[in-house]
Amino acid sequence: MSEMKLAVMGAAGRMGRELVRAVHDMDGCVVAGGTETPGSDAVGSDLGELAGLGPLGVTVTDEPLELFARIDGILDFTAPAASVAFADLAAQARIVHVTGSTGFSAEDETRIKAAARHATIIKAGNMSLGVNLLVELTRKVAAALDEDFDIEVLEMHHRHKVDAPSGTALMLGQAAAEGRDIDLESRSVRCRDGHTGARNRGDIGFATLRGGSVVGEHSVIFAADGERLELTHKAADRGIFARGGVKAALWGRGRPPGVYSMVDVLGL
Repeated sequence: MSEMKLAVMGAAGRMGRELVRAVHDMDGCVVAGGTETPGSDAVGSDLGELAGLGPLGVTVTDEPLELFARIDGILDFTAPAASVAFADLAAQARIVHVTGSTGFSAEDETRIKAAARHATIIKAGNMSLGVNLLVELTRKVAAALDEDFDIEVLEMHHRHKVDAPSGTALMLGQAAAEGRDIDLESRSVRCRDGHTGARNRGDIGFATLRGGSVVGEHSVIFAADGERLELTHKAADRGIFARGGVKAALWGRGRPPGVYSMVDVLGL
């Protein structure tokens, strides 16, 4: 099979440049394009030079429609509004769409599911192998421990992150809720301030920290009287997410349309 032609959305950003490097370094695929928003200084620039690889002879465009017609898949770690639009285009082109964007609304999720009737969409709040193992461990531990163990999800990211809780924290909370067979939306506590009263038995709490250049740290705490169990993952390099995204795209090539997750990709 020929090399998979992959394009990077938001190619000039920090994650975009990581993705370009990951595609370039991985067997089985090639950097075939990249996009940026109209008016960006990066439009017309060589993707390899932006990523510190030297010239690749592939330039950044602000017109994705033409690009989607000649590639096999896209890597999209942008923002919900852009990702939904890219999903629509991926459906028209019937290609693979890997998205690591977070903060989707219910309406966004509905549009992505509609696009997945024709596109192979691999969607995850985190593309790391370690994090996805943490998600599965969280589900199993939550199922094994009863509500005598309170569940708290703690996350920390760099000062520039704009959504909270992080997509990964929500993945972990959802896994815990599934393990307990409860509805996360009705049982989650997103903030505490002032005189909140005692903690409700069975709730799943979230705490968010922001600061510095922290790539991503997540912990799930199971706390009971006299004992506490903590599951933790710490990311020190954005490259782990980029490599996971590229592996997901390669896995998705030739798969039928639908919405998949990293659990599917990793066979967990």
